[in-house]
Amino acid sequence: MSGAQLAPLAVVVAALLVAVGWVAGRRFAGRGRRGAVAVLGTPVERATFHTLHTASLAAPPLRAGLTEDAARKAARRLRSLLGTEALCLTDRDTVLAWDGPGADHHQRRVMARVALMLESGRSQSVRTQCERPDCPLRWAVFAPLTGEDGVLGALVAYGSRESAVLVRAATEVARWVSVQLELSELDRARTRLMEAEIKALRAQISPHFIFNSLAAIASFVRTDPERARDLLLEFADFTRYSFRRHGEFTTLAEELRSIQQYLALAGARFGDRLKVTLQVAPEVLPVALPFLCLQPLVENAVKHGLEDSTGECRITIAARDAGAEAVLTIEDNGVGMDPALLRRILAGEVSGSSSGIGLPNVDERMRQVYGDDYGLVIETGIGAGMKITVTIPKYRAGVHSSGPETSRSRVDRAGPWHPGDGAA
Repeated sequence: MSGAQLAPLAVVVAALLVAVGWVAGRRFAGRGRRGAVAVLGTPVERATFHTLHTASLAAPPLRAGLTEDAARKAARRLRSLLGTEALCLTDRDTVLAWDGPGADHHQRRVMARVALMLESGRSQSVRTQCERPDCPLRWAVFAPLTGEDGVLGALVAYGSRESAVLVRAATEVARWVSVQLELSELDRARTRLMEAEIKALRAQISPHFIFNSLAAIASFVRTDPERARDLLLEFADFTRYSFRRHGEFTTLAEELRSIQQYLALAGARFGDRLKVTLQVAPEVLPVALPFLCLQPLVENAVKHGLEDSTGECRITIAARDAGAEAVLTIEDNGVGMDPALLRRILAGEVSGSSSGIGLPNVDERMRQVYGDDYGLVIETGIGAGMKITVTIPKYRAGVHSSGPETSRSRVDRAGPWHPGDGAA
């Protein structure tokens, strides 16, 4: 089920949760106001707020999927939401969590009943047939938890007596839990997609660049051993960062370090033809951004500025503070591109080594993470060079860097920098 399909269902289930709270509020109102807490609002309003607040607390664990840890954290909230004597959550094979009394003698019987429910896929209300006279668990409602692959498990709510209201409420809460589980699957699918896109970017790191870098390093082994050593360290740091396995986000500082290493290797090959200016505001260096979203843009500038021309290539990389955002620009004086062709490239209609290295991939990832307003802004024309602007929110939920520092160089200067000098 897609996110667009889940949205209306989530609204319906939320409305049903409000209805559960309204019914509970009517019950509280019927008991009189003796002992009531002096707060604003009617008993119905307070019960409705309690219902929605409890649901909001149960949602985050469930977004991790139907795991033992998530079930354990959510079970207590769901039991409070339904007001039952006990509640348990299961997958198709075992009880994941139990909240309330009776686990010692009821839990072993749960999965046999769950197996029957899995066959029908429908909620069931049954007598527990408990032989202990002091046990309050006399009736149980088994409601299926569903996902894209069918029934994933069950929500089991225990009560002291048979209740049609409990059957309806448990069924609707199970539907709400199912929505959270499907959203968790969408989150995992999104993560897998981003990992696939990062792998695609890694695959686009040209083998020719690697071969040319090693050849350039080899050319300095006899004539300038110290520079050959420095370039070899730059190459090691660059490849280590590009192929690291942890985290889908990094910091601007780390991304710029990798870019400096890439430019040092490119400078060893092209010499004085490559001129680079860095203009970086220190306050934006800690900003988190998608991993490998800038290096392909710089590689694109080098390719179209040097490999496709015979003149001198000037590249300016700037990062400035813009309040709640960091604005990055990568500008070159290369051969540029036909704007119509560029639009086709970003739309995925043109592919190949000559179509702009990584541009569609980076544009899509930026839009996925931050929204369509944060796609690449590209100014270009045939023979007019290219300027790419990347705007990154400083703070966005779920976007944070993880992992150790990956290189030995520092990004701490603004102004001209010659790639032949190594990292700044």
